[in-house]
Amino acid sequence: MNKAELLKAFEAPPNPNVPQDLRPGDIVSVYFRVKEGDRERVQEFRGTVIRVRGEGNNATFTVRRIASHGVGVERTFPVRSPRIEKVVRHQQSKVRRARLYYLRERIGKHARLKRRMPKQSE
Repeated sequence: MNKAELLKAFEAPPNPNVPQDLRPGDIVSVYFRVKEGDRERVQEFRGTVIRVRGEGNNATFTVRRIASHGVGVERTFPVRSPRIEKVVRHQQSKVRRARLYYLRERIGKHARLKRRMPKQSE
């Protein structure tokens, strides 16, 4: 067994509930399972994808939202995590960079992104 086959054996299966074409600027709702004591429940985290990185088992995406009192909250999710119940894309935005870290300094209307219209098939 060579090194590539050995690494393939430890790779987690892809999560079919996470879209493969997730991009920075997308506004998504991530539904993930949270364990509290002996109970488990599904919690929603809705925000803007500011980063998508890695491939295979190391692939992650970071979602940023504005919580109460204008505090920004970012959360990084592994793409192949079995704890992710589903990811729903609400809107796609037109962005010109791969990392949207500049949104951290912006608040309110200054943090808006232009909507990207889906391509019309003729």
